[in-house]
Amino acid sequence: MANNVIDEITARYLASHPKSKGHFEEGRKYIPGGVTRITTFFAPYPMYMESGAGAYLFDCDGNRYIDFLGNYTALVHGHAHPAIVKAIAEQIPKGTIYGAASPIQYELAKVIQSRVPSVELLNFTSSGTEATMMAMRFARAVTGRNIVVKMDGGYHGSNDYGLVNLNGAEKAALPGVPPGVVDSMMVVTFNDLEAVEEAIEKRKDEIAAVMLEPLLGNGGGVLARPGYLQALRELTAKHGILLIFDEIVTLRLDVGGYQGLSGVTPDITTMGKIIGGGMGIGAFGGRKSLMERFDPANPKLLYHTGTFYAQEISMAAGIASLENLDQPAIDHINALGEKLRDGFNAAFAKHGIKGQAMGIGSLAMVHWTQNKINAVTDAQSALKAAGALPRLLHLEMINHGIYSAPRGMFCISTPMTEADVDEAIRAFDSTLETLKPYIAENAQHLL
Repeated sequence: MANNVIDEITARYLASHPKSKGHFEEGRKYIPGGVTRITTFFAPYPMYMESGAGAYLFDCDGNRYIDFLGNYTALVHGHAHPAIVKAIAEQIPKGTIYGAASPIQYELAKVIQSRVPSVELLNFTSSGTEATMMAMRFARAVTGRNIVVKMDGGYHGSNDYGLVNLNGAEKAALPGVPPGVVDSMMVVTFNDLEAVEEAIEKRKDEIAAVMLEPLLGNGGGVLARPGYLQALRELTAKHGILLIFDEIVTLRLDVGGYQGLSGVTPDITTMGKIIGGGMGIGAFGGRKSLMERFDPANPKLLYHTGTFYAQEISMAAGIASLENLDQPAIDHINALGEKLRDGFNAAFAKHGIKGQAMGIGSLAMVHWTQNKINAVTDAQSALKAAGALPRLLHLEMINHGIYSAPRGMFCISTPMTEADVDEAIRAFDSTLETLKPYIAENAQHLL
């Protein structure tokens, strides 16, 4: 019976995506696996999109989806937001990038600084990956120390340092990352304050920074325990260690980001995604006394440059994005996020399935367990025990017109309505009903 469920879900997908299959077969001739980002691939083959409008995506087969992926939280305003389109359209005739300084660069920096007071000065990059890479290099340079402490399962982009311990395994990195990079990172468990205290006590004179997402995003949407971030702030300050908040995802949760919600002020903040309005962008910043090391007049100048850093088209889109992400807009998406999580949890309860939707604000993450998720190892254990369920949930939700991350992440965008969220909840409820025979045969621990 379980095989029947898998076959039926897959058959529905294949029947409604024949043109995507053709694009997939053609694309593989030129791009490994037909995709340039591994996170956009899923079996049997991914949809190939043609357009987006507001909260919706449209694929080459004419199917419409409510987009709960949002390019992995980057599209906080959905697709083709009028103000962002207008800003880009007005900038393009003036040029996309000048290779020079321009007023629009500090205009976007000014908007960010007005929202995040800890960022007194900032530098732009082309992506979040580069922003986190530069933040770690920066911390090492200003402290004269070489080790960065990161959280097990924390994702900080695709730079070598960010690829250490993505999945809660024994300290390791993905293939191609040199051993020396791994040695320069210390890995501790998120939410385990004693682990950080022990690491710092052992090598406090070698540690440049503690770096973390204040909400462990890629590791399962894990929330920080009460007092955890405050304790990290006190501990790092005591030993002259910089505290880096990776707010590339969490900046959307409040006008001031997660640091605004928590009241914890980091030394350095990395940003990306929403600050670019859908264009490629990244940034890192902090207090003036630190960031002045990037001033060309500084005799201790730190090197920072990149061909597409602070390109004018991204600056224009970013200003429009943030100007339209005021507190009422954030309150709107956060309320819809709460509604989505409540609806998913009600569906789990209705079907007698031990699962949960957790998260905060406009972010939700589905876990196939009712146990408390405090760290990436908790999330990974539940994921492994769930077998094919996460993949089947993702595929069947697509069959119902709901697009999300294969790992079970859902995010809200400002164009979404209560009706959109209701549609997603109905799809989730129907999908759980479809999956019950598979669960009864292969994951009885969830009933």
